[in-house]
Amino acid sequence: MQRRHLIGTLLGGVAGSLAPWTGSLAQAPYPNKPVRLIVGFPAGGGIDFTARTLQAGLEAALGQPLVVDYKPGAGGTLAAAELARAAPDGYTLLVANTGPFAIAPYLAAKMPYDPVKQFTYVGQIAETSYIAVTRVDHPAKDLKQFVEWARANAGKANFASGGIGASTHLNGELLNTVAGLDLLHVPYKGSAPAVTDLIGGQTQLLIDAGTVLLPQIKGGKLKALAVTGPRRDPNLPDVPTVRELGLGGMEALGFQGLVAPAGLPRDVLNRLSADLRKVLAQTDVKAKFAAAGADVNPRGPQEFADYVKTEAERWSALIRQRKIQLQ
Repeated sequence: MQRRHLIGTLLGGVAGSLAPWTGSLAQAPYPNKPVRLIVGFPAGGGIDFTARTLQAGLEAALGQPLVVDYKPGAGGTLAAAELARAAPDGYTLLVANTGPFAIAPYLAAKMPYDPVKQFTYVGQIAETSYIAVTRVDHPAKDLKQFVEWARANAGKANFASGGIGASTHLNGELLNTVAGLDLLHVPYKGSAPAVTDLIGGQTQLLIDAGTVLLPQIKGGKLKALAVTGPRRDPNLPDVPTVRELGLGGMEALGFQGLVAPAGLPRDVLNRLSADLRKVLAQTDVKAKFAAAGADVNPRGPQEFADYVKTEAERWSALIRQRKIQLQ
């Protein structure tokens, strides 16, 4: 009995001495393992560019690997729906953009997720003007001339997009509304294949972000017709804005930001938001975005959430007006 009591006492002492150590492991500060960053579009597009531009800086700030995970499909909504189902622990994030957060959910008869209630908005990354482009041998020299060409070729003119519900889709529908056109919509699975077919002559117009289009424009493979922002793109000083061409109703900016599932703990949100802001303040990161036609705009969590809500109200009104719905 004495021996058994002695062993029990010793084991109890060991367990007691280990308790603070094991407890500290269970409460290890965030982050203590790799962080998954979902990209809802194929590699080579604008959202992939944003993820890759931030990757090294965020890894250094977090002290953990940032694993980019591609989940393309349905205009980015598949990835957003997956994020909404993920645990709100800070280990699953998403590069959000206009399409799946301010457009696509409002195209369905039943929303696949609620952009306002089912996510935690960590912070905005950047915003960019869209660029209207066509193939280099197209007769139009600017977007106004393209509109005139489309009217003369009614029933034949079309526009490409990165998918139903993508910002590229709504940009084309906005042009239809503002210019009184009926361009046929040709959707693709991402911006990269849309660009390929535009260069090949299968489509006539694409309105996408500079992160996607500037390399093709500078390489002489596509012709820029207009930019949709309030000012000319410094990378394309000779390309007019839509307002200069009398198409002011076409003005639009696309956003990118970092988003997590709803219910993210406040301390984790504060850490991610602060680290994101530090990365966006780096000179080389700003330069990369500027070279791609994007402006870094580090809105904080609440400001970013409010901005997304405002953009959703704008684009959902166009969706109702055009009677656009996913089949």
